[in-house]
Amino acid sequence: MTLQIDIISDVMCPWCVIGYSALQQALESFPQTPHQIRWHPFELNPDMPPEGQNLRQHLAEKYGSTDEQSRENRERITAMGAELGFTFNFRDDMRMVNSFNAHQLLSWAAELAAQPGYANSLQTDLQLALFNGHFRDGRDVSQTEVLVAIAAEAGLSAERAAEVLQQQQYASAVRAEQQQWQQMGIQSVPAVILQNKYLISGGQPVPVFVQAIQQCLDEQAASAG
Repeated sequence: MTLQIDIISDVMCPWCVIGYSALQQALESFPQTPHQIRWHPFELNPDMPPEGQNLRQHLAEKYGSTDEQSRENRERITAMGAELGFTFNFRDDMRMVNSFNAHQLLSWAAELAAQPGYANSLQTDLQLALFNGHFRDGRDVSQTEVLVAIAAEAGLSAERAAEVLQQQQYASAVRAEQQQWQQMGIQSVPAVILQNKYLISGGQPVPVFVQAIQQCLDEQAASAG
């Protein structure tokens, strides 16, 4: 059996990085189980203007966080990321930016990954490159030239990436999919769905994913008789 894993996430979401990194560690406990990951769009801040917003200012306005609370939260996320093998480099001038175009590239990558001649991991490779670009390297992943460069680094055609963004080829598809997940009750991310059945919300620790994967495998074995 191939384990189907759907991840609803946003490039701007540090907890999505935590959740995915924990999932990856959990999957290492099941080396004989093939899996297929598909990423789906969710915008934490769909109305974010093109220039973005300072991260601390954004958190203060959206959640009422003080500078001290924001600092403590960033330190906690940084430590959790390090434990899971991901490097967060939060900076005082870090900005939240609009992620809609990044989601368009991810939708394009998913389409390519399903075609012969392309790696199944293509969309995940791009998602990780975007996470690293934003959280580790401080790149502005709302800018077309940055997105095109990251797409090329992930193994995609820079020329086609630029075309996708210029023509907004996946804009309607991204909006439709976002609406679909919201109608299904997804209001926050990360949301990880196993086998179209089990929902794991938030940046959960590794054992939570191990238990859920094992449950899927046990049910599959039982149904197979």
